[in-house]
Amino acid sequence: MSKLTRRRFLEDSLFAAASVAAASCAAPLIQPTQARAQVSPNERLGVMIVGCGGRGGDHIKFYASDPRTVILYLCDPDTQRINERRIDDVAERQGGIRPKSIRDMREALNDPNLDAISCASANHWHALAGIWAMQAKKHCYIEKPLCYNVHEGKALTAASKKYNLVVQTGTQCRSNPSNIDAVEFTRSGGIGEVKFARGLCYKRRAAIGPLGDYPVPPTVDYDLWSGPSIIAPVTRPNFHYDWHWQRLYGNGDMGNQGPHQTDIARWHLGVERFPNSVITYGGRLGYQVEKKDPNYVDAGDTANTEVSIFDYGDKCMVFETRGLPTKPLMIPAKVQEENEKMASAGVGVIVYGSKGYLVQSEYSLSVAFDLDGNVIKVFRGGGNHYGNFIEAILKGDPSFANAPARCGALSADVSHLGNISYYLGEKNLVSPAELKKQLSDIKSLDDNEATLARTVEHLESYGVDLAKTPLSLGPYLKIDAEKEVFVDNAEANEMLTRPYRAPYVVPAPENV
Repeated sequence: MSKLTRRRFLEDSLFAAASVAAASCAAPLIQPTQARAQVSPNERLGVMIVGCGGRGGDHIKFYASDPRTVILYLCDPDTQRINERRIDDVAERQGGIRPKSIRDMREALNDPNLDAISCASANHWHALAGIWAMQAKKHCYIEKPLCYNVHEGKALTAASKKYNLVVQTGTQCRSNPSNIDAVEFTRSGGIGEVKFARGLCYKRRAAIGPLGDYPVPPTVDYDLWSGPSIIAPVTRPNFHYDWHWQRLYGNGDMGNQGPHQTDIARWHLGVERFPNSVITYGGRLGYQVEKKDPNYVDAGDTANTEVSIFDYGDKCMVFETRGLPTKPLMIPAKVQEENEKMASAGVGVIVYGSKGYLVQSEYSLSVAFDLDGNVIKVFRGGGNHYGNFIEAILKGDPSFANAPARCGALSADVSHLGNISYYLGEKNLVSPAELKKQLSDIKSLDDNEATLARTVEHLESYGVDLAKTPLSLGPYLKIDAEKEVFVDNAEANEMLTRPYRAPYVVPAPENV
């Protein structure tokens, strides 16, 4: 049958072997010590966790709990994140074996007992961490977005091929039976012909604090933390996590949450290439209302409201980001009250077919409807994405990974392309009427005017005065999908990469 079905069978076998039940794609594996006695330390895969913050904690729980792995190193430029309490907890989980605390991952790369890294660092470190690891012959699990920019995705993909190593992107939904089965359903015509999908990140993001000059935490090696980026003043109050909303290090929710949903949307549409064009509008709006201060300047410089339109010729994808409070989006159908929750998505994907819709409203739940809003089929089930990574390593088969480098790069690149249009048009402030006029000429399978109207209504209902703080409209960027560059736009092409600071340089794909 299909590869999807084969993988699901093998995953089921993996679950039984590891004695693990994952209730959702993000569920940590908690009960380690009894299983630990089954495998000797010399037979386990040695792992280094790179980045030990919130998401890194989830990585730690898995590898310290799986009987086939042992955490040898915890790596973070902030020593506060690898305190004795955390080391003691890992040691308890893995039968007394204590991981070593290091700041710089390069200290561990020559260790022959180290087989893999699992990277949950800041976005701007993802690619270099992966490339350094692969150059040292280590397998890589890298959180989404796989890469900070398009150049880095190409370099990681090239390295994975050159060294024939397993690279798994942290888009966990790729290992969920709910999504595997749902994709098989839509591709087999379950909701008719599918040409359009909408990714949604309706996720509340409060202001991150006033723009200012803040001290580097004393426990942080700031040169190492900055890595490939320039060493810049700290302008946000909360050093950790809030870098997501500063473009020197993060990619906003377009690149933070977005790669999950754009990945699912691409999967349903079956597009494995760059789009033909992109255009984005949006802004960082509403925080003056939130703070009740018209002069408030937030430390973030990425959009909290953003709509990108990606044209693939015969197919189309739209991604919407809303960081202010909002209701989920309902599919455009007559839905019975008991199906209302399943027929809407806040952080999810809506796939539009000629005979119905499919809504992924949760990571491990998708529901297919007919055009009248009646449920056709429900798809449930969480998976074990880390486990799929380990199984690919044990099989010696990089292709067994459900989210390999090329897959992760393409889904991250969608975000990068959308952000590039936004950044280039950030100062092109337009009224809703002018925006409506310009969008009317943009090729799309979406109703561009209706999506804009919903966006404007959302902002105005929160109290945003679009006459005083207008939306920005980025340029309509044509793309050579084969060469993966913008057509006749040097400024946009410069943003496919970044200036790198030695020695933290992400090499060209041919030099990995």
